[in-house]
Amino acid sequence: MIPRLMLAHSREPQAQVATALDPIAPDFADGFAVSLLEWDADRALREVESLITRGYEIQALYLDLLAPAARKLGALWEEDRCDFVEVTMGLWRLQEVMREVTSSTAPMARALETPARALFSPIPGDQHAFGALMIDEVFARAGWESEALIDPQRRELLTIVSRKSFDLIGLTITTDSPSSALQSLIRAIRAVSANPATRIMIGGRMVNSNPDIVKEVGADGTATDAFSALETAQRMVAEAGLLSNPAP
Repeated sequence: MIPRLMLAHSREPQAQVATALDPIAPDFADGFAVSLLEWDADRALREVESLITRGYEIQALYLDLLAPAARKLGALWEEDRCDFVEVTMGLWRLQEVMREVTSSTAPMARALETPARALFSPIPGDQHAFGALMIDEVFARAGWESEALIDPQRRELLTIVSRKSFDLIGLTITTDSPSSALQSLIRAIRAVSANPATRIMIGGRMVNSNPDIVKEVGADGTATDAFSALETAQRMVAEAGLLSNPAP
């Protein structure tokens, strides 16, 4: 993939960038997802470039285009409108676009004096990893030492948590999962964690539809999207001992 997004920014007249923009429509995001089954990554990138030249910023692209497109691809698979290979390739193209968007935009101001370390992962058995990857990109852009797992086994996840000290562990849950299984996983993470003060966030479609599950399973918090997750996480780890930078 050719990195062109920075050129797209530089070509755009400032006055046009400042113009008020309509939100990216859900139908547009759905159509983008369907097209990802046939487009290559460069073609998908050109579509995103056109939005950037019109003035859309990274948060709108993440929340109104890329995340809904990932959900649509998952729905197409669940409805048997595409096979596993097609949806896998579509998600790979979406990830390439996301990485290009992230790498071509300025990093966010660091909110913590000491870089915090985070691990993001879908819960074991959940094959929808795009949410964890998106959150990982947002946190890394904000100065976190962040990493993501794609399709971990429970033992693999617990081994990593026991060997590395993470200030935050984020679990995404997109498919229906028994609360007892999630509670057991969180208890196991706390039992083996190399950082006794680690904070655990959960999120995803299942949590958004039932926010009360956060307390039920023993997690520390949740957020509806990657950017609000960043705000919540920075507050939680600051309370746990990492100092916040003073507001500018």
